[in-house]
Amino acid sequence: MNSDNLTSVSYFVLAGLEVEADLQVILFFSFLVVYIITIIANMSIMVIVVSDLSLHTPMYFFLWSLAFLDICYSSAVVPKMLTDLMFQKKIISFYGCMLQVQFFHFLGSTEAILFSAMSYDRYMAIAFPLRYSITMSSTVCLCLTLCSWILGFFHALLHTIMTFRLPFCGPNIVKHFYCDFKPLLNLACTDVSVNLKLLPRVTGTLTITTLMLTILFYILIIRVLVKIKTSQGQKRALSTCSGHFTVVTLQYGAAIFIYALPSRKDTFGQDRAAAIMFTVITPALNPILYTLRNKDMKKAMKKLFKRCN
Repeated sequence: MNSDNLTSVSYFVLAGLEVEADLQVILFFSFLVVYIITIIANMSIMVIVVSDLSLHTPMYFFLWSLAFLDICYSSAVVPKMLTDLMFQKKIISFYGCMLQVQFFHFLGSTEAILFSAMSYDRYMAIAFPLRYSITMSSTVCLCLTLCSWILGFFHALLHTIMTFRLPFCGPNIVKHFYCDFKPLLNLACTDVSVNLKLLPRVTGTLTITTLMLTILFYILIIRVLVKIKTSQGQKRALSTCSGHFTVVTLQYGAAIFIYALPSRKDTFGQDRAAAIMFTVITPALNPILYTLRNKDMKKAMKKLFKRCN
C-alpha cells in the first residue's frame, strides 16, 4: 500500500526535556549562554585561522572546517530547543522534522569522518615532518574534507529517505527534544524492523570504523612519540593531539551510546541526556580544548587582538 495514503500526520509534537517549568527557565538561559559561546568561539577560530598566514597549514584548515561544522551542527538543534523551552506547545511540521533529521545526521556524521582525517593529519605531521607539506598538500586536504561532507550527506540521506517513506498515522509525540530516527520509528504505524537494523549496522559501522581509524592513528602517534628523545619534542607533539583526542572521546562516547547500540524504548531518557552532550556541550568545548594548549593559536589571538586595538 502507498505510504502517502496512510500518512495523516502533518506535524509532530516534541516532548522536549520533560522537566519542571522552573527548571525549564534555568535550562533555557544555561543553554542560551552555551550556544552563544559556541557561535562566538567557533567563529573566532575561523577568523583567526583566515587572518593569520602562519596558520595556513593543513592542521588549521581542518580546525577551521571543524569550527564551521560545529556552528552548523549545534544550530540544527539548539535554536529550536531554546524556543521549545519557552513555550508549552512544541510543534514541528512533518517536513521540518525530516529536514532536521537530515541536517543533524549529515553534519554529525561529517564531523565523525573529519575527526579521522584530522588524526591522520596529526600522524603525518609527527611521523613524517620532512614529507608532511608534500603528503598533506592543499589538494589532499580539500579532497579529505569534501569526502567527509559527501559521505556524511549520503549516510544521512539513506536514513532520512527510509524514515520519510514510513506511514505516520498517529500518535505524533516525539519522545525527544529534536527529531531523530529512533523516537520517530517508534511512531510509525508499520513494521520498522529494517530501519532499526540499519541504525546499528550503517550508523554503527560508520561510527565504529571512524573511531577505530582515529585510535589506530593515535597508536601510531604514540609509537613515534616513544622514539622522540627530547621531552620538549614530546610535549609539543602531545599538545597538538590532546585537544583532538579529548573531543573525539566525548563525541564518540555519546554517539556510540545512542546509535551503535541496539534500540530499546526504555532508553529514550538516557538518549536525550547523551544527545545534550554532543549537540550543546561538545560544540562549545571544541574551540576551548583546541586553543587552550595550542601556542600557535594563542599567539595568533594576541596578534589579532593587538591589531584590532
